[in-house]
Amino acid sequence: MKIESLILKSLLLSENYCRSVLPYLKSEYFTDFTDKTIFKAISGFVSTYNEQPTVEALRVILSESSLKEEESETALNSLEDYVEGEENNLEWLMDKTEEFCQQQAIHNAVLESIHIISDKKEKKDKGIIPDLLKEALAVSFDPTVGHDFMEDYESRYDYYHRKEEKIPFDIEQFNVITKGGVPRKTLNIILAGTNVGKSLAMCHFATANLIQGLNVLYITMEMAEQKIAERVDANLLDVSLENLSLISKEQYSKLIISAQKRSVGKLIVKEYPTSSANVNHFRHLLNELSLKKKFVPDIIYIDYLNICASSRIKFSPNVNSYTMIKSIAEEIRGLAVEFNVPIFSATQTNRTGFSSSDVELTDTSESFGLPATADFMFALISTEELEQLNQIMVKQLKNRFGDPNLYKRFVIGVDRAKMKLYDVEASAQTGLSDAGQDDDDVPMFDKSTFGRRQKAESFEGFKF
Repeated sequence: MKIESLILKSLLLSENYCRSVLPYLKSEYFTDFTDKTIFKAISGFVSTYNEQPTVEALRVILSESSLKEEESETALNSLEDYVEGEENNLEWLMDKTEEFCQQQAIHNAVLESIHIISDKKEKKDKGIIPDLLKEALAVSFDPTVGHDFMEDYESRYDYYHRKEEKIPFDIEQFNVITKGGVPRKTLNIILAGTNVGKSLAMCHFATANLIQGLNVLYITMEMAEQKIAERVDANLLDVSLENLSLISKEQYSKLIISAQKRSVGKLIVKEYPTSSANVNHFRHLLNELSLKKKFVPDIIYIDYLNICASSRIKFSPNVNSYTMIKSIAEEIRGLAVEFNVPIFSATQTNRTGFSSSDVELTDTSESFGLPATADFMFALISTEELEQLNQIMVKQLKNRFGDPNLYKRFVIGVDRAKMKLYDVEASAQTGLSDAGQDDDDVPMFDKSTFGRRQKAESFEGFKF
């Protein structure tokens, strides 16, 4: 007996099997017209009456259908072959049915791809072919029915004590507040004002990931690919931006070769015009990189979120910024989950945040829907005093990986000439508000260069 006949027979004989597999079966999986007809009759009955059809009911349905007399008779005769027999092992049958669905889905996707390529009249976008194949390859049955709280306590205990795969920072304080780095399938956001250091921070983190031996995808919509590459060069080669153009080609080659010996991964920088690209473009890029370059990123940077487009909502004067930005954030986070990577992006402060002496989640430019979607979000804050010390302040705004109120603020070093961030001495954090202290009246900075002690609430002179 062929697998299609076995499936149809089992749909009639086993209610458990019928309810388990019917959501995953499609009429286009059945190549024989008669098999397809019987399946549609079974599926339609279950959809309408929420129960398994009897053979008598199917006989009536097939007899009253719009089928030609010959077709109806053939279907009725085939139906008689499915009436009798024993039920097969359910587990084995489920495995065979899943295998059948996977094979047919792939077969149909390949045929559709060939049609798209060969059909010159319709001129369908060939970019959907990787998505068709990916969807077909992803066909599988979901064997779980949910988490039983009382019975599944052991698996829950194991979950609490498992070591989550994370991508660490090269800045120790970030590892402290995230408990070892950012997990996969997360959206992480940097908030800062213009020229404070959003792109600098992302370029630095990307370079650090590169040195760690990770594959990094950097998507830019604000600066040209060459400008991003220049910043990475300055950081990686430890050469100032100004001096990059002064070194010889021979020196440059030696520095690159030397860098490659430091367990350097692979970095792809892709530029899109501002506000022109959405997650569909990013998804297509990821599929193309996988197919053409065998490149699968471990982490993705998008510079930056506010100048992306939405795949679901077209920009118009009638669409408010909250809806648009929230939609973009949700789509990008969905991309992180789909490709099992952490994604970093950035956003600007709004007018209130730009002129404020402090910054909060509500100071996010255009939409509060962004921090609602993000898993980890922090602000970068600069002052003239900090600039003189070659430092920048980090303030936690949201943290699903740790306690956002512990080390809420801390300072890190910044070398703007070489596009680098770095750890500072522990003494630099002494007296810093929210750096683990409970006393609200501790000095924000306790460094002689600042010249005075000040209350934690005082942020006079800060720019964002």
